[in-house]
Amino acid sequence: MSKIVRNARGATIIDVAAHAGVSPMTVSRVINGREGVRPETRALVQRAIDALAYTPNVAARSLVTSGELRIGVIYSNPSAAFMSEFLTGVFEEASTLGARLILLKGEGGRPPSLDALREMLASGVSGVILTPPLGESPVVLGVLREAGCAMAAVGGYQVDGAICVRIDDRLAAYEATRHLLDLGHRRLGFVLGNPDQAASAERMAGFYAAVRETPDVDVRVAQGDFSYASGLNAGEQLLEGPSPPTAIFASNDDMAAAVVSVAHRRHLDVPGALSVVGFDDTTAAVTLWPPLTTVRQPVDKLAAEALAVLAANVAGQRRPASDRILGHALVRRESAAQANPAAA
Repeated sequence: MSKIVRNARGATIIDVAAHAGVSPMTVSRVINGREGVRPETRALVQRAIDALAYTPNVAARSLVTSGELRIGVIYSNPSAAFMSEFLTGVFEEASTLGARLILLKGEGGRPPSLDALREMLASGVSGVILTPPLGESPVVLGVLREAGCAMAAVGGYQVDGAICVRIDDRLAAYEATRHLLDLGHRRLGFVLGNPDQAASAERMAGFYAAVRETPDVDVRVAQGDFSYASGLNAGEQLLEGPSPPTAIFASNDDMAAAVVSVAHRRHLDVPGALSVVGFDDTTAAVTLWPPLTTVRQPVDKLAAEALAVLAANVAGQRRPASDRILGHALVRRESAAQANPAAA
């Protein structure tokens, strides 16, 4: 079994930027000694670096200086909000390392064609980062293993030959469900994610772990695939018929936003008549009304960690493949409230 390393790398360039109140690009310029940064800003960034004990990946930077580090990013994710956060993290880390990114996109959650995958490998990439759900795609993994390519799978679980960078999905889902139960809800709905992803099963396991701790809980489950459209269908299923759920936990923010839309269409007040909880804490969580209570999954940091670990490996700092587990948090906002006793 893989050894689990928690918060393996410590502070990232994103943490430094937030601490200093500047953009990650400014931090990158300071780290790499580039011009265009005012002395007072440079000093501010340096203080943040010192305070957070941030250490750039020197070996990887040395490798890219010689023009050798080219990282492929293979993605095909139905959630635009997730991909926005992911690409922000990987682009910013690449800027720090000076790495060149080669992007390859599949459509609708499906992997790119075999020809496209082989063409990317033939271009001379040093390693590949896989986004969900491609980190668990037998087709993609088979091609990369055959080529002996170094891999990092964001959100993956025990992928043979790859370093998996993720959060503890089961614990996060347990905490979100426990929150709804502590608010007095006993009729719960749950929207499953993509059935081909291990993270979906882990989130469902966390949901049921919390439910089993509490007597007399009525559960309804609907299948989704992490897309907004699937969330609309799931919301309609869960809210149809007598005694619908008073709270619904969706496996990502896109599907949770869709459930809120269904509730509004049915003239149900959120959270007065229906509490809704999501997962990821993407921009979708704060751009609808009411703002979502959700699990904060640091997608940008997961992406940055994946690139940093992959870069270290191809730079010669090879270690046995292991899971990197970053922290998560339950963010309480206005979409979840105490259960209405009259509806219980």
